[in-house]
Amino acid sequence: MLSEGKLRTLNDFIEKTSKEELIWINGYISGLISTSMPKDSGAVIQKRFTILYGTDTGNSKKLAMEFNAAGKKQGAKVKVASMDTYKAEDLLQEKSLVIILSTHGDGDPPPSAKKFFDHLMSADQKYPDLEFAVLALGDTSYPMYCKAGEDVHHRLIELGATAVFPIQKCDVDYQADAANWYDLYLKSFPTEPIKTVAVQAPKASGGKKFYAGIIKTNINLNAAGSNKRTHHIEIKTIEPILYEPGDALGVMPKNNEETLEKLFAILPVDPNLNIPYKGAGHTLMDLLTNKLNICHLKESQVQKYADIVGQAIPKVRMDLLDLMRIYPMTRPAQFIEFVHSLTEMLPRLYSICSSPQVREYEIHILVGKNTFTIEEEKRFGLASDMLSSLEEGSALDFYIHRNKSFRLPAPDTDIILIGPGTGIAPMRSFIEERDAAGGSGRNWLIFGEQHFTTDFFYQTEIQQYASSGTLQQIDLAWDQKEKIYVQDKIKAKSKELYDWIKNGAHIFVSGTRSPMSEDVEKAMIEVIYAHSGKSAPESEAYWNDLKESGIYKADVY
Repeated sequence: MLSEGKLRTLNDFIEKTSKEELIWINGYISGLISTSMPKDSGAVIQKRFTILYGTDTGNSKKLAMEFNAAGKKQGAKVKVASMDTYKAEDLLQEKSLVIILSTHGDGDPPPSAKKFFDHLMSADQKYPDLEFAVLALGDTSYPMYCKAGEDVHHRLIELGATAVFPIQKCDVDYQADAANWYDLYLKSFPTEPIKTVAVQAPKASGGKKFYAGIIKTNINLNAAGSNKRTHHIEIKTIEPILYEPGDALGVMPKNNEETLEKLFAILPVDPNLNIPYKGAGHTLMDLLTNKLNICHLKESQVQKYADIVGQAIPKVRMDLLDLMRIYPMTRPAQFIEFVHSLTEMLPRLYSICSSPQVREYEIHILVGKNTFTIEEEKRFGLASDMLSSLEEGSALDFYIHRNKSFRLPAPDTDIILIGPGTGIAPMRSFIEERDAAGGSGRNWLIFGEQHFTTDFFYQTEIQQYASSGTLQQIDLAWDQKEKIYVQDKIKAKSKELYDWIKNGAHIFVSGTRSPMSEDVEKAMIEVIYAHSGKSAPESEAYWNDLKESGIYKADVY
């Protein structure tokens, strides 16, 4: 209802308005209402929580996987993580948490949970938005029965978190009590329908959705004395990132600041000059910084430059800075003409090395810093140098490049992961996903690099996955001291490998196309020939069938 004053004003306005104008106003107001009013979808609140477990004998992990499966059957969105790989600072992102923790020895947490436990006991960070429930496993024959779980329960309360359920302490025959407790926990979530408004995610030009990321961690995984620099980079966002293991992260590189400063110093034109480029106005500075490739120009571009300056220049590839140093341009019009010969920078893709089941608001990549020498001067790859130099807190926009041909099979299917060097990146994503999802499928990792002491990426994680039973087999190849490559490991384990393949295992390879992936394929054909009873042509045909059917999947570059 309108007030008398508003109604009087409305009637006065209508008396002075024509019929056609009233019809237009009616449509205008209807449009406003239809675009501003939310639609009631009748959706039910989705249960969302993380299960965090610490285990010694494997019972806590077994329960976590059972709880995960039971929760998903009821439509819950569940993440599962082990305390040995979970970062304590990620507690700030959690809203609902289920903790399953066994007690080890004299009331202590199990070794796999000690780092997380110690951090929590000494933390001064408050968690007022965290709701949690603790399931403690123990043995009543010991005096400190379930003490580790009790300590975590009480400590979280001290830090401001809310216990939504009393702690459940379980003896060695824990199955029934644990299942009943978890069933009650699931029923504790509200089920009232909520009103939701469908919101379309913003997309960049070309249909790609760009996420606004912040660098959380950027560390070199190579130890002192290594010939390489390989950076593990963690990027966080304020919104969930939609991706799957096997996908890649795409970034648009920017030209190096130091190179640009030197280039701008010798330009024959003001870099702030606005020029038309592909139907839009841009400053030269913007074009040369963010859009155009100025590194390793093609021979045809170098010859175009030679034609413009009227000089004889050898048919070679060269950076724009070197080209202008050796063969200077003197007239602004010359450079503006040449700018239109430059090509746009292409996005760079990096295999994702994290699982969305474990980290919903962050994503990890592994970047090998590309180093090379030109005329005795050390140079670096454009994008790898940019990414490896990013400091914590820096902004980075990125998008997800889908790779539907590089996907995990069902959790009960065995997988063989072959990822030397930075090829370990998607394999880490797969292993995290397998660890979180559970399932009966076995996991075999074959990794290789130059040196064990300096280049064993994710060594601690891999050892923990082996101890917890997520990785059933690990084979390592060190190609500098031992001169052993991943294909050599394949041949050395040929019988066992063939048994896995015969039983339906899927094979994944990631890393350099040549010669690594080619040598791996040759080794696989030798494995089949050695143990299948097939002839050489039949073995090759069998391998080709594995490729065509998607049993063998490669992401190589």
